[in-house]
Amino acid sequence: MPDQPHDQYVVGVDYGTLSGRAVVVRVSDGAELGTAVHAYPHAVLERSIPPHLAGSELPLPPEWALQVPEDYREVLRVAVPAAVAAAGIDPAHVIGIATDFTACTMVPTLADGTPLNEVPGLQDRPHAYVKLWKHHAAQGQADRINELARTRAEAWLPRYGGLISSEWEFAKGLQLFEEDRELYDRMEHWAEAADWIVWQLCGTYVRNACTAGYKGQYQTFDGQDGEYPSPGFLGDLATGFDGFVADKLEHVIGQLGERAGTLSAEAAGWTGLPEGIAVAVGNVDAHVTAPAAQAVGAGQMVAIMGTSTCHVMSADVLREVPGMCGVVDGGIVSGLWGYEAGQSGVGDIFGWFTHHGVPAAYTEAAAAAGESVHEHLTRLAADQEIGEHGLVALDWHSGNRSVLVDHELSGLVVGQTLATRAEDVYRALLEATAFGTRVIVETFRDSGVPVEEFIVAGGLAKNALLMQIYADVTRLPLSIIDSEQGPALGSAIHAAVAAGAYPDVPTAAKQMGKVRRHVYLPDEARAAAYDALFEQYLALHDHFGRATTTMRRLKAIRRDAVARRTYRKTQEER
Repeated sequence: MPDQPHDQYVVGVDYGTLSGRAVVVRVSDGAELGTAVHAYPHAVLERSIPPHLAGSELPLPPEWALQVPEDYREVLRVAVPAAVAAAGIDPAHVIGIATDFTACTMVPTLADGTPLNEVPGLQDRPHAYVKLWKHHAAQGQADRINELARTRAEAWLPRYGGLISSEWEFAKGLQLFEEDRELYDRMEHWAEAADWIVWQLCGTYVRNACTAGYKGQYQTFDGQDGEYPSPGFLGDLATGFDGFVADKLEHVIGQLGERAGTLSAEAAGWTGLPEGIAVAVGNVDAHVTAPAAQAVGAGQMVAIMGTSTCHVMSADVLREVPGMCGVVDGGIVSGLWGYEAGQSGVGDIFGWFTHHGVPAAYTEAAAAAGESVHEHLTRLAADQEIGEHGLVALDWHSGNRSVLVDHELSGLVVGQTLATRAEDVYRALLEATAFGTRVIVETFRDSGVPVEEFIVAGGLAKNALLMQIYADVTRLPLSIIDSEQGPALGSAIHAAVAAGAYPDVPTAAKQMGKVRRHVYLPDEARAAAYDALFEQYLALHDHFGRATTTMRRLKAIRRDAVARRTYRKTQEER
């Protein structure tokens, strides 16, 4: 349909783990008219910082995950104009832009927003770069934060299920403070990437309420103003760290759907959009997806399934759910308590297995059949009866986010024999992620937060076997967001609200959101068969997650071995 003079449009930009995507959406009905994706040139820096950035190859310790902020700007310069061109609209009719980001992804900056890795002389300092959400090297700091918070009976700790994650703002900030104090002192803002990219768009730094609440322990109690963990608490963590909030973190907080500012001349030049249009307050990729799926009411759990899975839902009750990632007043939509939980590895696990656990014969057979390795293994696995492979796995290859909140845990497959085949392990891994989700759902229910519908967004929704497994394992009707760009569509909805086209997010979601209800329904016979496997999953979950330190010890042994190898190579080079 050609661009009409009366039509108005918004742009949503979704920043994922490996790429950023932009979508152009019509304000009146949510029609997605054009989209474009731009892969980050530097992807994720996990093993080293390359020479063209740091001057020489700079190895990284285990559990590090860094990114380059210039890659994020490049998305604005490449993906946004390409999406507008694909939509075939006049950019003059665009009234707003909004962005969402992976969280917790942190950018250390100067006062003007310059990332520290772009400051001359600091490019060879690992802590100067963006710490991606899956940077798990601050687990020791997270452990100390949790222990001290329990000892002091901090009121905010139960709002996070009794444990905060190594992925979040305070653990990563404490790691920076302790491992590179000089760089910490140079840093003037410890900014969420969700807020930094908005800063780049409009020239105004505004912290969004979502990441401040879920990732920065910013909470309100008894109607009082919100507050972070106290200076006294922070000082007890480490001498000199008491000023972290006041000096590095605290800033004006914007509510979801509000306008952070207007598009600057520089950003207009990057994007090709009109200078002065509304720029919405930033948001998190998972939470912003709920309105895109029309999941703005109580009891609707949205699972954004990609490399990891984030579970978000709203409720009209405040409860303390063990191991949840947080509960925040208005954290998803105004007027309801927003809850978050998650799994640190899902699609990443499936991808790892296809790259490292599949014999060449399978790759060749997939190519001959015109299938991807994932499609080939899925087809083979779908022919099995439940339990036929004789396996049960733990989905902790990237640690456990909920409900154990421990990134020192690792993956496990039990039951392998000489008869085990690649499709057996692949199906067991699919099932393990479904079992992990069931643990989360049951923990919410047991805590008095009802879960009545399960809605899936993200690329994994295309795998029909996986979706049916989730419906059977959880015994929940499974709906599918009717958009391949859920987060970007959600951001577009927030852009429309920020631009004044709708009075609030629920109203915009009703008009612009898209969902296919109850696409997959649980089968009781299959659900009962999965109960037997889930019982074994729970036994392993509690043993390796709570009763033994085996996985933690193995991680420590690995770190020591890597350190010895790095030292040996350094000595040999000298």
